[in-house]
This record gives sequence, structure tokens and C-alpha cells, in this order.
Amino acid sequence: MFTIGELSRRTGLPVKTIRFYSDEGLLPPTDRTHAGYRLYDAHALARLELVRTLRELGVGLADIERVLAEATTVAELAERHVTVLDEQIRVLRLRRSVLRAVAKRKSELDEVKLMNRLASMPDEERKRLVDEFWDEVSAGLDVDSEFYGWMRSTKPELPDDPTPEQVEAWVEFAELVRDPDFRRLIRGMGEQHERRRSEGEEFAAPTLDQRETWADWSERAQAAMDAGLAPDSAEGRALADDVARASLGPGESDGAEFRATLAERIASGNDRRAERYWQLLAVINGWPTVPSRHDAVEWLVAALRTSRP
Repeated sequence: MFTIGELSRRTGLPVKTIRFYSDEGLLPPTDRTHAGYRLYDAHALARLELVRTLRELGVGLADIERVLAEATTVAELAERHVTVLDEQIRVLRLRRSVLRAVAKRKSELDEVKLMNRLASMPDEERKRLVDEFWDEVSAGLDVDSEFYGWMRSTKPELPDDPTPEQVEAWVEFAELVRDPDFRRLIRGMGEQHERRRSEGEEFAAPTLDQRETWADWSERAQAAMDAGLAPDSAEGRALADDVARASLGPGESDGAEFRATLAERIASGNDRRAERYWQLLAVINGWPTVPSRHDAVEWLVAALRTSRP
């Protein structure tokens, strides 16, 4: 039989803590001395060791009491606490990333509050923000549902342990899709989409070949720009010819009017903020970097406008 003092020496727990556990019913005394002092047997010692271990693991007294009363098992309790700890770890990692971003940006209080609020959004709320954005910019428009479905299908997926760059990108992205001017811009593109569709133009999500072709055209335009060449140079005319030929639809023929219309169509979708939307998504989701092609596309548009078939 052990006194509280002996239990304290054997377990390293303070006498005050053992007395508290005893008063709470987690460690009822086995017996008492004639003077009324509590006595505990080896079973109580083992029980105290279990209580101490579970407390060190962060388990609450109510859950420990359920284990001791055999209302649940240690394994079941551990499984529940692993889930809770996983969520706590995720939150702590997110806070760490926000603080790193704050330190990097030397943010003021208002920006710190905004970053923390946006970064703490649940995944479903982040996705809902994107859905609400696309709902507003396409509401009432007769646009191709499959094409717009592809556009809106990509959602921001902030990882559990984001980098400061991903946190910054998500904050900028959230501000962008909530910006009324940006929403008007994208809705204006949707209205052009509707007009072109009413004229019989077909829309579809770009294929891999189409994306690679556009990347090649952009790289050629960028290389020409870097070399100091003008859009009406031989390289510009050759690029304009390739773009025009690849863009001809059934029954269309190449000509000055066709190239002017094509140039206008490409220019209408060449906005830095629209490009930024995809660049930010790439950072958030950990995709390969989306290079800026705005200036190269402007050069290509100028080449189309100045060229003749």
C-alpha cells in the first residue's frame, strides 16, 4: 500500500496533482489509515500511470474517465484524438505560413487580419467563393456550358502546410475574384462569348495540342520581341500567317478583314488580370509556373493587324 507521497516519488507527479485526480474520482483510494490518510495499492499505481500517460498525450479528464470506466478503449480514444490532432496540426501549420508571409511582406494590422481570415477558410468555402464568382459573371448569358464548366472546374486547393508564397497567392486570388472591376471584365468577356456563339462559333475546352500550339506562338512572339523585332518584320508576318491559317473555320477565307477580326478577338481576351487568375491558381495548387504572355500576345495581335495574306 502506498501513501500519496510514495505515489508521488514513484511517478514523479506532484502530490497536489495526485490528490486532485483522487478528488475527481479518477484515482479512488484503496483504503485509509486510522488517521484518515489515503492509501493506494499496485492497481491504483497502474491506474495513475495510465492517467499520467493520457494526460501527457493531451487527453481530457472526461475522456480518461470513460477509459477507466471501460466505456471506451484506449485504441478508440487514440483514434479520435489523432483526428483532432491532425486538424490542430493543420491549423498550426497554416498559422505558421501566415506569420511567415506577414514577416516577409512586413504587413500592417489590417492586412494581417485579412490574410489570417482568408487563409483560415475551409476548403469548401474557398471552392464556393470560386463558384459564386463564375455564377455572377455568367448569370443570364447564353454561353457554352461545357466550356464554362471547364473554366470553373479548377479550384484553389491550399495545402495543409502552405508556403508563404502560396498564402500570399491565395490572399491575392481571393481579393481578385471579389473585385467588382475584375468581375465586370470577365462578364464582358462572357458577353462577347455569347455574341460569337450566337453567330455560330463553337467553343470547347482547349485540347493539349491547342495549348501547346498557343504556347509555341507566344514563345515565338516573345523571342522576336526580345530580339527587338517589330510586329511587321518578316518574323511577325510569318507568325501571323501561321496563326491565321490555324484559326480558319469552315467556309472562312484568309484576308485583311478576317485577320482584323481575329486580332480583335485575341486582344479582347488578353488581359493581365485574367492571366493573373491562372498564375495565382498555379502557385496555390503547386502547378508548374504559368509564364506571363500578355506582352507577347499584344505583339502577335499587332503582327496580325499589320500583315496581309
